[in-house]
Amino acid sequence: MVSVDYRLAPEHPYPAGIDDSWAALRWVGENAAELGGDPSRIAVAGDSAGGNISAVMAQLARDVGGPPLVFQLLWYPTTMADLSLPSFTENADAPILDRDVIDAFLAWYVPGLDISDHTMLPTTLAPGNADLSGLPPAFIGTAEHDPLRDDGACYAELLTAAGVSVELSNEPTMVHGYVNFALVVPAAAEATGRGLAALKRALHA
Repeated sequence: MVSVDYRLAPEHPYPAGIDDSWAALRWVGENAAELGGDPSRIAVAGDSAGGNISAVMAQLARDVGGPPLVFQLLWYPTTMADLSLPSFTENADAPILDRDVIDAFLAWYVPGLDISDHTMLPTTLAPGNADLSGLPPAFIGTAEHDPLRDDGACYAELLTAAGVSVELSNEPTMVHGYVNFALVVPAAAEATGRGLAALKRALHA
């Protein structure tokens, strides 16, 4: 496993994190054997902003000659940049991640960018705007009490419509960030385990 310490906003706004992650993925593809891995069995995984970046990496790997990927594991990713989705209103005051925090993150990540028309945003910000055909299979984990719930659900629908195999698992009792609680909350451990099991199956198919 390779964990990428990509640059973070607000000190390093978009697209710094995308650029760092893409450089890292290409490096892993070129050096997988030296790292003790199999270059034919590479997957991307991430949660929240990392889920967004992982989705973008899967698209770049397909489009720009990156290493072929066998899987994408996306936990509560931000993929659509559509703040009108119902979950943003339903969970505006959710714990861990609420609407005020989201607005602050957006101001830091893409300062000054008008995101009112999400369909016009670049795919490296809103991967749901891309052509999704030919992408690797995906597991998308969402949380019922998360503003980003519908982001993941919409992306799963779009992937399915594009012919990509997708497993969507919405956790009815979970909030944003549940993988971080897997060591102390049994339900979070179970939810996290579902994604990890899907990743394991893909890597050892």
